[in-house]
Amino acid sequence: MTYLFTSADEPGWLSRLFSKRWTRILFLLLAIPTLVAGAFGIYLWQRFSGDTAVEYADIEQHFKYGSTGGERESGFPYWIFQALPQICSEHLPGKGYASLGLIFEEGKDLPIGMSKRKFTGIDRTFLNCAVCHASTVRDSVQEKPRVYLGMPAMQLDIMGFEKFFFSCAADQKFAAEFIVPEARRLVRAQGGDLDLIDRYLVYPVAVALMRERLLMLAGRFSFVMNQPDWGPGRVDTFNSAKVIFNFPMHKIADAEKNAPADFPSIWLQAPRAGMQLHWDGNNTKVEERNKSAAFGTGTTPPTIDLKNIGRIEQWLLKKEPPKYPYPVDAAKSVRGAGLYKEYCADCHGASGRNFSGKAVGKVTPLQDIGTDRRRLDSYSYDLAVNQSTLYAGYPWRFQHFRKTNGYANMPLDGLWLRAPYLHNGSVPTLRDLLEPSARRPKVFYRGYDVYDPVKVGFKTNVAEEGARKYFKLDTEVPGNGNAGHEGRRFGTSLSIEDKESLVEFLKTF
Repeated sequence: MTYLFTSADEPGWLSRLFSKRWTRILFLLLAIPTLVAGAFGIYLWQRFSGDTAVEYADIEQHFKYGSTGGERESGFPYWIFQALPQICSEHLPGKGYASLGLIFEEGKDLPIGMSKRKFTGIDRTFLNCAVCHASTVRDSVQEKPRVYLGMPAMQLDIMGFEKFFFSCAADQKFAAEFIVPEARRLVRAQGGDLDLIDRYLVYPVAVALMRERLLMLAGRFSFVMNQPDWGPGRVDTFNSAKVIFNFPMHKIADAEKNAPADFPSIWLQAPRAGMQLHWDGNNTKVEERNKSAAFGTGTTPPTIDLKNIGRIEQWLLKKEPPKYPYPVDAAKSVRGAGLYKEYCADCHGASGRNFSGKAVGKVTPLQDIGTDRRRLDSYSYDLAVNQSTLYAGYPWRFQHFRKTNGYANMPLDGLWLRAPYLHNGSVPTLRDLLEPSARRPKVFYRGYDVYDPVKVGFKTNVAEEGARKYFKLDTEVPGNGNAGHEGRRFGTSLSIEDKESLVEFLKTF
Protein backbone atom coordinates (compact mmCIF):
# COMPACT_ATOMS: atom_id res chain seq x y z
CA MET A 1 0.00 0.00 0.00
CA THR A 2 1.34 3.35 -1.01
CA TYR A 3 0.83 6.36 1.20
CA LEU A 4 0.54 9.89 -0.02
CA PHE A 5 3.59 10.87 1.92
CA THR A 6 5.94 8.05 2.71
CA SER A 7 8.52 10.31 4.28
CA ALA A 8 9.66 13.89 4.35
CA ASP A 9 12.17 13.30 1.55
CA GLU A 10 9.87 11.16 -0.60
CA PRO A 11 6.90 13.39 -1.59
CA GLY A 12 3.90 11.72 -3.21
CA TRP A 13 1.99 12.86 -6.30
CA LEU A 14 -0.01 15.52 -4.37
CA SER A 15 3.15 16.99 -3.00
CA ARG A 16 4.60 17.11 -6.52
CA LEU A 17 1.44 18.77 -7.80
CA PHE A 18 1.99 21.61 -5.38
CA SER A 19 5.64 21.94 -6.12
CA LYS A 20 6.95 25.45 -6.49
CA ARG A 21 6.64 25.43 -10.30
CA TRP A 22 2.99 24.39 -10.36
CA THR A 23 2.15 26.68 -7.50
CA ARG A 24 3.42 29.63 -9.48
CA ILE A 25 1.48 28.59 -12.58
CA LEU A 26 -1.72 28.11 -10.63
CA PHE A 27 -1.28 31.43 -8.85
CA LEU A 28 -0.77 33.22 -12.15
CA LEU A 29 -3.81 31.54 -13.71
CA LEU A 30 -5.95 32.76 -10.83
CA ALA A 31 -4.31 36.13 -10.25
CA ILE A 32 -4.00 37.49 -13.81
CA PRO A 33 -7.76 37.66 -14.52
CA THR A 34 -8.30 39.19 -11.10
CA LEU A 35 -5.60 41.79 -11.69
CA VAL A 36 -6.93 42.57 -15.19
CA ALA A 37 -10.46 42.92 -13.89
CA GLY A 38 -9.24 45.10 -11.04
CA ALA A 39 -7.16 47.30 -13.33
CA PHE A 40 -10.05 47.64 -15.75
CA GLY A 41 -12.34 48.51 -12.85
CA ILE A 42 -9.93 51.20 -11.68
CA TYR A 43 -9.71 52.54 -15.24
CA LEU A 44 -13.48 52.67 -15.55
CA TRP A 45 -13.82 54.33 -12.14
CA GLN A 46 -11.22 56.94 -13.02
CA ARG A 47 -12.79 57.54 -16.43
CA PHE A 48 -16.44 57.74 -15.43
CA SER A 49 -16.35 59.13 -11.88
CA GLY A 50 -14.82 62.54 -12.55
CA ASP A 51 -16.56 65.88 -12.05
CA THR A 52 -14.27 68.70 -13.14
CA ALA A 53 -15.33 72.01 -14.63
CA VAL A 54 -13.04 74.09 -16.80
CA GLU A 55 -12.06 76.99 -14.54
CA TYR A 56 -10.90 80.53 -15.23
CA ALA A 57 -8.86 82.73 -12.89
CA ASP A 58 -9.96 85.91 -14.66
CA ILE A 59 -13.45 86.88 -13.46
CA GLU A 60 -14.64 88.12 -16.86
CA GLN A 61 -13.57 84.87 -18.51
CA HIS A 62 -15.27 83.01 -15.68
CA PHE A 63 -18.47 84.98 -16.29
CA LYS A 64 -18.33 84.21 -20.01
CA TYR A 65 -17.30 80.56 -19.87
CA GLY A 66 -17.42 79.33 -16.24
CA SER A 67 -19.82 76.69 -14.98
CA THR A 68 -22.91 77.09 -12.82
CA GLY A 69 -23.27 73.31 -12.51
CA GLY A 70 -25.90 72.91 -15.21
CA GLU A 71 -23.81 70.45 -17.21
CA ARG A 72 -24.32 67.79 -14.55
CA GLU A 73 -28.04 67.44 -15.14
CA SER A 74 -28.71 69.17 -18.46
CA GLY A 75 -25.38 69.19 -20.25
CA PHE A 76 -25.01 68.30 -23.91
CA PRO A 77 -22.15 65.91 -24.69
CA TYR A 78 -19.57 68.33 -26.05
CA TRP A 79 -18.86 66.68 -29.40
CA ILE A 80 -22.56 66.05 -30.06
CA PHE A 81 -23.21 69.75 -29.45
CA GLN A 82 -20.46 70.63 -31.92
CA ALA A 83 -21.70 68.15 -34.54
CA LEU A 84 -25.39 69.06 -34.58
CA PRO A 85 -25.18 72.29 -36.65
CA GLN A 86 -23.81 70.15 -39.49
CA ILE A 87 -26.16 67.21 -38.92
CA CYS A 88 -29.31 69.35 -38.57
CA SER A 89 -28.38 72.47 -40.53
CA GLU A 90 -31.85 72.71 -42.08
CA HIS A 91 -33.32 73.35 -38.61
CA LEU A 92 -31.22 76.50 -38.12
CA PRO A 93 -32.18 79.92 -39.51
CA GLY A 94 -28.65 80.45 -40.84
CA LYS A 95 -25.11 79.14 -40.43
CA GLY A 96 -24.32 77.54 -37.11
CA TYR A 97 -25.25 78.61 -33.63
CA ALA A 98 -24.34 82.22 -34.46
CA SER A 99 -27.59 82.38 -36.45
CA LEU A 100 -29.41 82.02 -33.10
CA GLY A 101 -27.60 85.03 -31.67
CA LEU A 102 -24.86 83.18 -29.81
CA ILE A 103 -21.63 85.17 -29.75
CA PHE A 104 -18.31 83.55 -30.67
CA GLU A 105 -14.99 85.14 -29.79
CA GLU A 106 -11.96 84.47 -31.93
CA GLY A 107 -10.08 81.38 -30.82
CA LYS A 108 -12.91 80.04 -28.65
CA ASP A 109 -14.60 76.70 -29.33
CA LEU A 110 -17.76 77.61 -27.41
CA PRO A 111 -19.90 80.74 -27.57
CA ILE A 112 -20.05 83.25 -24.76
CA GLY A 113 -22.51 81.89 -22.22
CA MET A 114 -21.59 78.21 -22.47
CA SER A 115 -19.35 76.30 -20.09
CA LYS A 116 -17.60 72.94 -20.15
CA ARG A 117 -17.32 70.22 -17.52
CA LYS A 118 -15.96 66.67 -17.52
CA PHE A 119 -18.70 64.67 -15.81
CA THR A 120 -19.24 60.88 -15.67
CA GLY A 121 -16.58 60.27 -18.27
CA ILE A 122 -17.67 62.69 -20.97
CA ASP A 123 -17.12 66.36 -21.71
CA ARG A 124 -20.43 68.23 -21.39
CA THR A 125 -21.45 71.77 -22.18
CA PHE A 126 -24.41 73.91 -21.22
CA LEU A 127 -25.54 77.48 -20.63
CA ASN A 128 -24.31 79.86 -17.95
CA CYS A 129 -25.23 83.37 -16.80
CA ALA A 130 -23.56 85.20 -19.68
CA VAL A 131 -25.80 83.63 -22.31
CA CYS A 132 -28.62 85.97 -21.16
CA HIS A 133 -26.45 88.87 -19.97
CA ALA A 134 -23.91 89.70 -22.66
CA SER A 135 -24.16 91.11 -26.16
CA THR A 136 -22.35 93.16 -28.77
CA VAL A 137 -22.47 96.68 -30.18
CA ARG A 138 -21.22 97.96 -33.54
CA ASP A 139 -20.84 101.59 -34.55
CA SER A 140 -21.54 100.69 -38.17
CA VAL A 141 -21.97 97.68 -40.43
CA GLN A 142 -18.25 97.69 -41.19
CA GLU A 143 -17.10 97.85 -37.57
CA LYS A 144 -16.03 94.85 -35.48
CA PRO A 145 -18.54 94.06 -32.71
CA ARG A 146 -17.59 95.03 -29.16
CA VAL A 147 -18.69 92.62 -26.41
CA TYR A 148 -20.32 94.15 -23.33
CA LEU A 149 -20.79 91.97 -20.25
CA GLY A 150 -23.82 92.48 -18.04
CA MET A 151 -26.05 93.99 -20.70
CA PRO A 152 -29.19 92.16 -21.89
CA ALA A 153 -28.48 89.47 -24.49
CA MET A 154 -30.57 91.32 -27.04
CA GLN A 155 -29.37 89.06 -29.90
CA LEU A 156 -30.03 85.68 -28.27
CA ASP A 157 -33.03 83.78 -29.65
CA ILE A 158 -33.55 81.39 -26.75
CA MET A 159 -36.81 80.02 -28.18
CA GLY A 160 -35.02 79.36 -31.46
CA PHE A 161 -32.23 77.62 -29.53
CA GLU A 162 -34.75 75.31 -27.84
CA LYS A 163 -36.68 74.65 -31.04
CA PHE A 164 -33.49 73.72 -32.86
CA PHE A 165 -32.67 70.94 -30.40
CA PHE A 166 -36.25 69.69 -30.25
CA SER A 167 -36.55 69.62 -34.04
CA CYS A 168 -33.15 68.00 -34.46
CA ALA A 169 -34.02 65.28 -31.93
CA ALA A 170 -37.15 64.45 -33.94
CA ASP A 171 -35.10 64.15 -37.14
CA GLN A 172 -34.07 60.67 -38.29
CA LYS A 173 -30.49 61.92 -38.56
CA PHE A 174 -30.28 62.29 -34.79
CA ALA A 175 -28.65 58.87 -34.57
CA ALA A 176 -25.22 57.52 -33.75
CA GLU A 177 -24.62 56.46 -37.37
CA PHE A 178 -24.71 60.13 -38.41
CA ILE A 179 -23.49 61.97 -35.32
CA VAL A 180 -20.50 59.85 -34.27
CA PRO A 181 -18.73 60.08 -37.67
CA GLU A 182 -19.25 63.87 -37.69
CA ALA A 183 -17.94 64.08 -34.13
CA ARG A 184 -14.87 62.06 -35.16
CA ARG A 185 -14.30 64.40 -38.10
CA LEU A 186 -14.33 67.40 -35.77
CA VAL A 187 -11.97 65.72 -33.27
CA ARG A 188 -9.59 64.70 -36.05
CA ALA A 189 -9.52 68.26 -37.34
CA GLN A 190 -7.95 69.15 -33.98
CA GLY A 191 -5.36 66.39 -34.28
CA GLY A 192 -7.05 63.74 -32.13
CA ASP A 193 -9.69 61.05 -32.39
CA LEU A 194 -12.40 59.42 -30.32
CA ASP A 195 -11.03 56.27 -28.71
CA LEU A 196 -12.71 52.89 -29.10
CA ILE A 197 -14.77 53.21 -25.92
CA ASP A 198 -16.02 56.66 -26.96
CA ARG A 199 -16.67 55.51 -30.51
CA TYR A 200 -18.54 52.29 -29.80
CA LEU A 201 -19.97 52.79 -26.32
CA VAL A 202 -19.96 56.27 -24.81
CA TYR A 203 -21.13 58.39 -27.73
CA PRO A 204 -23.68 55.93 -29.16
CA VAL A 205 -25.26 55.66 -25.70
CA ALA A 206 -25.01 59.43 -25.23
CA VAL A 207 -26.78 60.05 -28.56
CA ALA A 208 -29.62 57.73 -27.59
CA LEU A 209 -30.02 59.23 -24.12
CA MET A 210 -29.83 62.81 -25.39
CA ARG A 211 -32.44 62.15 -28.05
CA GLU A 212 -34.79 60.52 -25.55
CA ARG A 213 -34.43 63.43 -23.11
CA LEU A 214 -34.94 66.09 -25.79
CA LEU A 215 -38.08 64.41 -27.09
CA MET A 216 -39.41 64.20 -23.55
CA LEU A 217 -38.73 67.90 -23.01
CA ALA A 218 -40.23 68.78 -26.39
CA GLY A 219 -43.45 67.12 -25.28
CA ARG A 220 -43.47 68.89 -21.94
CA PHE A 221 -42.66 72.28 -23.45
CA SER A 222 -45.04 72.03 -26.39
CA PHE A 223 -47.30 74.63 -24.73
CA VAL A 224 -44.47 77.15 -24.60
CA MET A 225 -43.20 76.35 -28.07
CA ASN A 226 -46.68 76.86 -29.55
CA GLN A 227 -46.74 80.48 -28.41
CA PRO A 228 -45.91 83.32 -30.82
CA ASP A 229 -42.15 83.60 -31.22
CA TRP A 230 -40.53 85.59 -28.45
CA GLY A 231 -37.79 86.87 -30.70
CA PRO A 232 -34.20 87.65 -29.67
CA GLY A 233 -33.52 89.14 -26.27
CA ARG A 234 -36.75 87.88 -24.69
CA VAL A 235 -38.10 84.89 -22.79
CA ASP A 236 -41.45 83.87 -21.31
CA THR A 237 -39.79 83.05 -18.00
CA PHE A 238 -42.62 82.02 -15.76
CA ASN A 239 -44.77 80.03 -18.13
CA SER A 240 -41.67 77.93 -18.71
CA ALA A 241 -41.35 77.61 -14.93
CA LYS A 242 -44.92 76.31 -14.72
CA VAL A 243 -43.97 73.50 -17.09
CA ILE A 244 -41.16 72.49 -14.74
CA PHE A 245 -43.62 72.46 -11.83
CA ASN A 246 -45.99 70.23 -13.85
CA PHE A 247 -48.80 72.77 -14.02
CA PRO A 248 -51.71 71.59 -16.19
CA MET A 249 -50.82 73.97 -19.02
CA HIS A 250 -54.02 73.28 -20.98
CA LYS A 251 -55.91 74.83 -18.07
CA ILE A 252 -53.82 78.01 -17.85
CA ALA A 253 -55.95 81.14 -18.25
CA ASP A 254 -55.51 83.03 -21.50
CA ALA A 255 -54.46 86.11 -19.52
CA GLU A 256 -51.33 84.25 -18.32
CA LYS A 257 -50.17 83.16 -21.77
CA ASN A 258 -47.81 84.89 -24.19
CA ALA A 259 -45.78 86.86 -21.66
CA PRO A 260 -42.32 87.51 -23.15
CA ALA A 261 -40.03 89.82 -21.22
CA ASP A 262 -36.59 91.22 -22.00
CA PHE A 263 -33.47 89.83 -20.42
CA PRO A 264 -32.41 92.43 -17.82
CA SER A 265 -29.05 94.07 -17.26
CA ILE A 266 -27.24 92.90 -14.11
CA TRP A 267 -24.72 95.59 -13.10
CA LEU A 268 -24.35 97.14 -9.63
CA GLN A 269 -26.20 94.56 -7.58
CA ALA A 270 -25.03 95.80 -4.15
CA PRO A 271 -27.15 98.98 -4.14
CA ARG A 272 -30.14 96.91 -5.27
CA ALA A 273 -30.20 94.96 -1.99
CA GLY A 274 -33.69 95.11 -0.53
CA MET A 275 -35.31 96.41 -3.71
CA GLN A 276 -38.17 94.55 -5.38
CA LEU A 277 -36.45 92.56 -8.10
CA HIS A 278 -37.54 91.02 -11.40
CA TRP A 279 -39.75 93.06 -13.71
CA ASP A 280 -42.76 92.68 -11.42
CA GLY A 281 -40.80 93.00 -8.17
CA ASN A 282 -41.69 89.49 -7.03
CA ASN A 283 -38.59 89.00 -4.85
CA THR A 284 -36.49 91.22 -2.57
CA LYS A 285 -33.52 88.91 -2.03
CA VAL A 286 -30.67 89.20 -4.55
CA GLU A 287 -29.29 85.75 -3.63
CA GLU A 288 -32.68 84.07 -4.16
CA ARG A 289 -33.13 85.86 -7.44
CA ASN A 290 -29.71 84.58 -8.55
CA LYS A 291 -30.40 80.97 -7.58
CA SER A 292 -33.76 81.16 -9.31
CA ALA A 293 -32.08 82.49 -12.47
CA ALA A 294 -29.56 79.64 -12.29
CA PHE A 295 -32.37 77.17 -13.02
CA GLY A 296 -32.37 78.68 -16.49
CA THR A 297 -28.81 77.42 -16.88
CA GLY A 298 -29.86 73.84 -16.23
CA THR A 299 -29.09 73.57 -12.53
CA THR A 300 -31.16 71.84 -9.87
CA PRO A 301 -30.88 72.14 -6.07
CA PRO A 302 -28.48 69.14 -5.84
CA THR A 303 -26.36 70.10 -8.87
CA ILE A 304 -25.97 73.87 -8.58
CA ASP A 305 -22.33 74.96 -8.28
CA LEU A 306 -22.61 77.48 -5.44
CA LYS A 307 -18.89 78.23 -5.37
CA ASN A 308 -18.73 79.23 -9.02
CA ILE A 309 -22.00 81.18 -8.86
CA GLY A 310 -20.71 82.88 -5.73
CA ARG A 311 -17.77 84.28 -7.67
CA ILE A 312 -20.19 85.88 -10.14
CA GLU A 313 -22.39 87.23 -7.34
CA GLN A 314 -19.46 88.96 -5.67
CA TRP A 315 -18.24 90.45 -8.95
CA LEU A 316 -21.67 91.80 -9.86
CA LEU A 317 -22.10 93.60 -6.54
CA LYS A 318 -19.84 96.40 -7.77
CA LYS A 319 -19.62 95.72 -11.51
CA GLU A 320 -19.99 99.08 -13.27
CA PRO A 321 -21.84 99.41 -16.56
CA PRO A 322 -19.74 100.69 -19.46
CA LYS A 323 -19.84 104.39 -20.11
CA TYR A 324 -21.59 105.81 -23.13
CA PRO A 325 -18.92 105.85 -25.87
CA TYR A 326 -20.35 108.52 -28.16
CA PRO A 327 -20.33 112.34 -27.93
CA VAL A 328 -22.80 114.01 -25.54
CA ASP A 329 -24.08 117.56 -26.01
CA ALA A 330 -23.03 119.09 -22.69
CA ALA A 331 -25.46 122.01 -22.79
CA LYS A 332 -28.44 119.79 -23.58
CA SER A 333 -27.34 117.32 -20.92
CA VAL A 334 -27.30 120.04 -18.23
CA ARG A 335 -30.79 121.09 -19.24
CA GLY A 336 -31.87 117.44 -19.27
CA ALA A 337 -30.55 116.91 -15.73
CA GLY A 338 -33.14 119.32 -14.37
CA LEU A 339 -35.92 117.66 -16.34
CA TYR A 340 -34.81 114.24 -15.11
CA LYS A 341 -34.90 115.39 -11.50
CA GLU A 342 -38.43 116.70 -11.98
CA TYR A 343 -39.94 113.80 -13.91
CA CYS A 344 -37.84 110.66 -13.35
CA ALA A 345 -35.64 110.71 -10.23
CA ASP A 346 -38.26 109.70 -7.68
CA CYS A 347 -38.85 106.39 -9.47
CA HIS A 348 -35.47 105.70 -11.07
CA GLY A 349 -32.83 107.23 -8.79
CA ALA A 350 -30.90 110.46 -8.60
CA SER A 351 -28.46 109.35 -11.31
CA GLY A 352 -27.00 106.32 -13.02
CA ARG A 353 -24.95 105.58 -9.88
CA ASN A 354 -27.05 107.09 -7.11
CA PHE A 355 -30.18 104.99 -6.73
CA SER A 356 -31.83 107.07 -4.03
CA GLY A 357 -35.47 108.06 -4.59
CA LYS A 358 -38.69 107.51 -2.70
CA ALA A 359 -40.11 104.97 -5.19
CA VAL A 360 -36.93 103.37 -6.54
CA GLY A 361 -37.07 99.58 -6.37
CA LYS A 362 -40.74 99.62 -5.46
CA VAL A 363 -43.71 98.40 -7.48
CA THR A 364 -45.95 100.87 -9.28
CA PRO A 365 -49.48 99.45 -9.61
CA LEU A 366 -50.44 98.40 -13.12
CA GLN A 367 -53.29 100.89 -13.31
CA ASP A 368 -50.75 103.69 -12.78
CA ILE A 369 -48.00 102.54 -15.15
CA GLY A 370 -50.30 101.14 -17.85
CA THR A 371 -47.77 98.86 -19.58
CA ASP A 372 -48.59 95.46 -21.09
CA ARG A 373 -49.96 93.28 -18.31
CA ARG A 374 -49.11 89.80 -19.67
CA ARG A 375 -45.80 89.48 -17.82
CA LEU A 376 -47.47 90.50 -14.55
CA ASP A 377 -50.37 88.08 -15.02
CA SER A 378 -48.10 85.20 -16.01
CA TYR A 379 -46.60 85.23 -12.52
CA SER A 380 -49.51 83.76 -10.62
CA TYR A 381 -50.11 83.26 -6.92
CA ASP A 382 -49.97 79.48 -7.43
CA LEU A 383 -46.53 79.77 -9.01
CA ALA A 384 -45.27 81.90 -6.12
CA VAL A 385 -46.41 79.19 -3.69
CA ASN A 386 -44.66 76.49 -5.70
CA GLN A 387 -41.45 78.48 -5.87
CA SER A 388 -41.38 78.59 -2.09
CA THR A 389 -40.83 74.81 -2.10
CA LEU A 390 -37.55 75.13 -3.99
CA TYR A 391 -34.45 74.25 -1.98
CA ALA A 392 -36.62 72.70 0.72
CA GLY A 393 -34.25 71.15 3.24
CA TYR A 394 -31.44 73.55 2.33
CA PRO A 395 -30.43 76.60 4.42
CA TRP A 396 -31.19 78.80 1.39
CA ARG A 397 -34.76 77.63 0.83
CA PHE A 398 -36.73 80.28 -1.10
CA GLN A 399 -38.80 82.48 1.21
CA HIS A 400 -39.20 85.83 -0.59
CA PHE A 401 -41.25 85.21 -3.73
CA ARG A 402 -44.53 87.14 -3.71
CA LYS A 403 -47.29 88.00 -6.17
CA THR A 404 -47.44 91.77 -6.85
CA ASN A 405 -49.86 94.17 -8.54
CA GLY A 406 -47.58 96.00 -10.97
CA TYR A 407 -44.06 96.56 -12.25
CA ALA A 408 -40.96 97.55 -10.30
CA ASN A 409 -39.23 100.93 -10.81
CA MET A 410 -35.72 100.07 -11.95
CA PRO A 411 -32.51 102.07 -11.49
CA LEU A 412 -31.24 103.18 -14.90
CA ASP A 413 -27.51 102.39 -14.77
CA GLY A 414 -26.14 101.59 -18.23
CA LEU A 415 -29.45 102.66 -19.75
CA TRP A 416 -27.93 103.21 -23.19
CA LEU A 417 -27.28 99.44 -23.50
CA ARG A 418 -30.71 98.32 -22.34
CA ALA A 419 -32.71 98.88 -25.55
CA PRO A 420 -35.39 98.02 -26.57
CA TYR A 421 -37.32 99.50 -23.65
CA LEU A 422 -40.21 98.63 -21.30
CA HIS A 423 -40.26 95.22 -19.67
CA ASN A 424 -41.26 93.46 -22.91
CA GLY A 425 -38.88 95.38 -25.19
CA SER A 426 -41.74 96.83 -27.19
CA VAL A 427 -40.30 100.35 -27.62
CA PRO A 428 -37.10 100.43 -29.69
CA THR A 429 -35.33 103.59 -28.44
CA LEU A 430 -35.31 106.05 -25.55
CA ARG A 431 -36.50 108.82 -27.83
CA ASP A 432 -39.48 106.66 -28.86
CA LEU A 433 -40.27 106.00 -25.18
CA LEU A 434 -40.82 109.73 -24.66
CA GLU A 435 -43.62 109.73 -27.22
CA PRO A 436 -47.23 108.72 -26.48
CA SER A 437 -47.87 105.10 -27.46
CA ALA A 438 -49.88 106.19 -30.51
CA ARG A 439 -46.68 107.68 -31.96
CA ARG A 440 -44.34 104.85 -30.99
CA PRO A 441 -43.31 102.37 -33.73
CA LYS A 442 -45.91 99.64 -34.20
CA VAL A 443 -43.55 97.27 -36.01
CA PHE A 444 -39.74 97.11 -35.89
CA TYR A 445 -36.88 94.63 -36.09
CA ARG A 446 -35.02 93.32 -33.04
CA GLY A 447 -31.61 91.70 -32.65
CA TYR A 448 -29.47 94.00 -34.83
CA ASP A 449 -26.40 95.32 -32.99
CA VAL A 450 -25.57 98.50 -34.95
CA TYR A 451 -26.14 101.42 -32.60
CA ASP A 452 -28.22 104.57 -33.04
CA PRO A 453 -26.62 107.26 -30.82
CA VAL A 454 -29.20 109.88 -31.75
CA LYS A 455 -32.32 108.07 -30.57
CA VAL A 456 -30.38 105.85 -28.10
CA GLY A 457 -31.03 102.26 -29.03
CA PHE A 458 -30.24 99.89 -31.87
CA LYS A 459 -31.12 100.33 -35.52
CA THR A 460 -34.53 98.77 -36.06
CA ASN A 461 -35.10 98.98 -39.81
CA VAL A 462 -32.83 96.09 -40.85
CA ALA A 463 -34.60 92.82 -41.66
CA GLU A 464 -31.44 90.84 -42.47
CA GLU A 465 -27.70 91.15 -42.91
CA GLY A 466 -25.87 88.46 -44.81
CA ALA A 467 -27.14 85.09 -43.58
CA ARG A 468 -28.60 86.55 -40.38
CA LYS A 469 -32.31 87.38 -40.28
CA TYR A 470 -33.75 89.67 -37.62
CA PHE A 471 -37.02 89.42 -35.75
CA LYS A 472 -40.03 91.48 -36.75
CA LEU A 473 -41.79 92.59 -33.56
CA ASP A 474 -45.44 93.44 -34.02
CA THR A 475 -46.90 95.34 -31.06
CA GLU A 476 -50.37 94.01 -31.92
CA VAL A 477 -49.34 90.47 -30.93
CA PRO A 478 -50.46 89.54 -27.39
CA GLY A 479 -47.70 90.30 -24.91
CA ASN A 480 -46.02 92.84 -27.21
CA GLY A 481 -48.11 95.89 -26.34
CA ASN A 482 -46.18 99.17 -26.31
CA ALA A 483 -48.66 101.29 -24.34
CA GLY A 484 -47.99 102.73 -20.88
CA HIS A 485 -45.35 104.85 -19.20
CA GLU A 486 -46.99 107.90 -20.79
CA GLY A 487 -48.64 111.12 -19.74
CA ARG A 488 -47.28 114.22 -18.10
CA ARG A 489 -45.63 112.46 -15.15
CA PHE A 490 -43.64 110.25 -17.57
CA GLY A 491 -42.46 113.08 -19.83
CA THR A 492 -44.37 112.20 -22.98
CA SER A 493 -46.03 115.64 -23.07
CA LEU A 494 -42.74 117.55 -22.99
CA SER A 495 -41.65 119.73 -25.89
CA ILE A 496 -39.37 118.29 -28.55
CA GLU A 497 -36.47 120.36 -27.18
CA ASP A 498 -37.07 119.06 -23.66
CA LYS A 499 -37.28 115.47 -24.83
CA GLU A 500 -34.01 115.77 -26.72
CA SER A 501 -32.35 117.31 -23.65
CA LEU A 502 -33.65 114.56 -21.38
CA VAL A 503 -32.35 111.88 -23.74
CA GLU A 504 -28.95 113.61 -23.84
CA PHE A 505 -28.71 113.47 -20.04
CA LEU A 506 -29.78 109.82 -19.94
CA LYS A 507 -26.84 108.98 -22.20
CA THR A 508 -24.55 109.72 -19.24
CA PHE A 509 -26.09 106.89 -17.16
